[in-house]
Amino acid sequence: MTIFSRPPVAVLIVLGVVALGTTAAVAEAAEPVSLATLLRDMVDAGTLARWPDPEYRCRQSSSHDRTTTSPDEPGWFGNDDNTHYLRAENHAGRTEQVMLDEEGPGALVRFWLTAGGEKRGILRIYLDNAAEPTLEYRAFDLLQGDLDLPRPLLAPHPGYSPTAGGNNLWLPIPFARHCKVTWEERSIGQRYYKIDHRTYAPGTPVRTFTLEELRAEGELVADVGRRLDAPGRFVPGTVHSLNDSIPPGGGLSLDLPAGPAAVHALSLRLDTGAAAAPERSLRSVILEMTCDGEQTIRCPASDFFGTAVGVNELRSFSRVVTHDGTMRCSWVMPYRGRARIGLLNLGKEAVGATLHATVAPWKWDDRSMHFHAGWRQESGLVTPPPRDWNLVRLGGRGVYVGDTLALFNAHATWYGEGDEKIRVDGEALPSHLGTGTEDYYGYSYAPQGIVQTPFGGQVRIDEPMTQGWNVMGRTRHLDAIPFRQSLDFDFELISWRPTELTYSATAAWYAFAGGSTDFPELSAEAARPIPTLDDAKAAAQAKIRRKPGALECERLEVVRAAGDFRVFAQDMSFYAADRWSGGEHLTVMARGPGDFVEIALPAPDAAPRRILLDVTKAPDFGTLAFSVDGVPSVVAFDAWGPAVEPGGTLDLGTFTPRDGRFLLRVEVTGANEKSDGARFFFGLDCVVLEPAP
Repeated sequence: MTIFSRPPVAVLIVLGVVALGTTAAVAEAAEPVSLATLLRDMVDAGTLARWPDPEYRCRQSSSHDRTTTSPDEPGWFGNDDNTHYLRAENHAGRTEQVMLDEEGPGALVRFWLTAGGEKRGILRIYLDNAAEPTLEYRAFDLLQGDLDLPRPLLAPHPGYSPTAGGNNLWLPIPFARHCKVTWEERSIGQRYYKIDHRTYAPGTPVRTFTLEELRAEGELVADVGRRLDAPGRFVPGTVHSLNDSIPPGGGLSLDLPAGPAAVHALSLRLDTGAAAAPERSLRSVILEMTCDGEQTIRCPASDFFGTAVGVNELRSFSRVVTHDGTMRCSWVMPYRGRARIGLLNLGKEAVGATLHATVAPWKWDDRSMHFHAGWRQESGLVTPPPRDWNLVRLGGRGVYVGDTLALFNAHATWYGEGDEKIRVDGEALPSHLGTGTEDYYGYSYAPQGIVQTPFGGQVRIDEPMTQGWNVMGRTRHLDAIPFRQSLDFDFELISWRPTELTYSATAAWYAFAGGSTDFPELSAEAARPIPTLDDAKAAAQAKIRRKPGALECERLEVVRAAGDFRVFAQDMSFYAADRWSGGEHLTVMARGPGDFVEIALPAPDAAPRRILLDVTKAPDFGTLAFSVDGVPSVVAFDAWGPAVEPGGTLDLGTFTPRDGRFLLRVEVTGANEKSDGARFFFGLDCVVLEPAP
């Protein structure tokens, strides 16, 4: 591979506004941790590039399935991730479920929750062992409480309403001595939560959060909200650029000025021209960086910037991708002496590249760390059975700051029931054990559409039921995870229905020299063809079976429907379509007993025929009776089932056609006592007209 070294083009610019705190100097005196210091750190990207001072551990309290205790135990992949607590306590005659109970000094830095069903109850946050809560919420809902915050600091999930769904709180809540979070239930519903929190060393000075301080810092809170809501900021510095075409198998490199210095902003635009496969061409360009003789970045450029496969608009605090393909990041990347940025083209077609690196002085000290990013991809991941898939494994000392997950789902079924499992410094049980893949990335009750927040979301979903490509990301600021020896991050792979997945993950972290990773050589994976949604649909369709000689009910004429209800052809991909003839069935959303449909079955001749009807079972289906041309069948059928599944073949009997057809009536007679929801629906798959014996 040829590397072409270009002299840097330097231009001094100032764009936007300087971050709230300085990133070029180290504080000379220890300032107590407080709401104000944490807010300033939240929007000061340079803070992450130094080992934390004061030091802290980042852990998580969640509603995860309590049977998840060991890889050797049956519950390791337990998926009952809601409504679990540490214990129940009695306070003044009321029962409060304890969600978090932590000794100080510390701080809550990220609070995610969501609810299924009613939310009525009281959520309380007690600080420093006070008898009364500092914060109180009138529901399992962080938008229904004492905090009046700008939207970026307190944001609803897609689909949120005061009676359903959830939200994210990023406002830091420091405490000096103790923090307890409790929930008093006053209704019935599923309660999911994840509370990321810091624990500082004993004796660390911390000023406990109060509502009075929140009001006093109103201007700072508003300013932080504006900055979080206006991504793409830049700091002053010298811009060093390259602009050229990268030939197949070739590369470009940009030597940065001598340090100590830091890249404060990186911008890249790739032009694939008339490439036959533009997404593949983008993915084939590899971004590399070496700092002080150590390779610190090596991953596909599109994955590094968070767009992954194709150009997907992204608006987060650390990364921005615009519709024209310009990709920007504001990770601060310090180096002590020398640094180089490289672009390698593993593809078969030339790609134009315009790169700008904004470099400013950096005060290198014993807390300064290099920025790292790595990438891995694995195809052919079949689930079930459930498994743990390793996103990253790190050795040494550093701070984990985020990731991008791009996955290809071969089938239209939700893939993301699996939880994150993050072990720090050799923990036996992960200190970060989540409640679902979408929960980790900051939303809930997936599948959902595009989700954009300052610190996470989803930027691509090809199909509402997640078939095809799905791209999501998370950046960690106050919830960054320091590690002294190691960090091991797995995602569980658990889907609703059988599917095959390709997982591509980019991890970002800061580390001191001498650390280790286990990322494989990426050349073959980064250059391989990129599957499309059309590919997935074609492959799935090829697996669809058609029952020999069958008439598909969803394609037949509905002559009459008695009742005000919908009758339509339903794609059964969500339920493993190859189990139904033609991959669809006819859904009849009947409302009650007596509702019926009449369907014309064209007769091949005037001879009598046995009518064999394939049906569906489901939790909200009713009981059915059948007749043909007014003649009752002796068959009755209870269509209730614990899941949506084929209900088998019913032999309705032998009948003689009239006027070239059979007129089949299917009528609701009632419902199984176990049937819930609508209770009287039914589904018809196909009919075979078999010659009479």
